[in-house]
Amino acid sequence: MTWKQVFTSSIGQKITMALTGISLILFLVVHVSVNACIWFNDGGQIFNGAANFLGENAVPRILEVGLFLFLILHIVQGLVLEAQNRSRRGVGYAIDYGNRGSTWYSRSMGLLGTLLLLFLIIHLIDFWIPSRFGVMPETTLADGKQVHNLYSLMQIRFQQGWIVIIYVLGCISLLYHLLHGFYSAFKTAGVYNKRYLILIRWAGYLFSIIVSLGFAMMPVSFYFGWVK
Repeated sequence: MTWKQVFTSSIGQKITMALTGISLILFLVVHVSVNACIWFNDGGQIFNGAANFLGENAVPRILEVGLFLFLILHIVQGLVLEAQNRSRRGVGYAIDYGNRGSTWYSRSMGLLGTLLLLFLIIHLIDFWIPSRFGVMPETTLADGKQVHNLYSLMQIRFQQGWIVIIYVLGCISLLYHLLHGFYSAFKTAGVYNKRYLILIRWAGYLFSIIVSLGFAMMPVSFYFGWVK
């Protein structure tokens, strides 16, 4: 398969979607792990330390650039595949099998992906852009090091109910996107053994629920004062 076919053929696009999807799944593991540090309830010491480590070290920063490239490629390929699928479905099926043929969220990956993109833009504006390019409040860690106080920024943002609702809705979209995407990515990447596919499907269910719930509980926890 040539490089051109990787980005233009149906098989190449699906493989690209699978590989970039797996890389984004790995990113979610890191991201939710760092964000979960808020529940140490230590005023953000551990969370700010972990966030600072990812922000100032060369390897995480290089990976961050690669992540953005993968994310853009994943979005573009997803939109292209969705457009191609819609054009091929110009004539509807004689019988609508509904969820008997496939789940509604597997048929709505384009919509869910678009909602996630909008949510991601809001999230970047709220946190990533201020931490990289804006003026951030500073805090002192236990070892005396001065770092950005992302924890205080989260406290401020998540005191507004409408922002919390947007984030929770974004996490619901992430849940359904992952429910199909996790299983589909590994299957497209070459996992065909029936036993492994069953394990991957259930691992995908657990991963989707735990990660999405973990992200959703963060703004909710700040809003209701469960972390301070």
